[in-house]
Amino acid sequence: MAGGSLYNDDDGGGITDINVTPFVDVVLVILVVFIVTAKLIVARGVEIDKPKAATGGEVQSTLRVSVTEKGELFVNGDKFTDDAAAVARIKTIAATTSKPKAIIAGSRVGPYGNVMRAIDLVQQAGVTAIALENERP
Repeated sequence: MAGGSLYNDDDGGGITDINVTPFVDVVLVILVVFIVTAKLIVARGVEIDKPKAATGGEVQSTLRVSVTEKGELFVNGDKFTDDAAAVARIKTIAATTSKPKAIIAGSRVGPYGNVMRAIDLVQQAGVTAIALENERP
């Protein structure tokens, strides 16, 4: 039986093997969608007029704290008026990773105290790896 079929149709029953190819195709499409949208999810935030610097590199983080020139505080795009609530939110975000890193974006024209307040809140939440965000000229 050199050219015989893998399935033996002698008994007349249907093919009972599971075809996993469509399942794998769907999983791969979902994976590609997550990879493409991951950058958008992580980089969401508030648009701030950041200071310009010739040096600095791209830092990946799931925690982004932004401070406007008026002192408004945003954690991953959500506005917080209470410092204790902001620290609690930072703690929950930091708990999702083993080595949490925070990116702090402060306004170029705002008071220096606003950025220091954001750094202090991040450190109160237990995050010690902090990067200050800037723009290249």
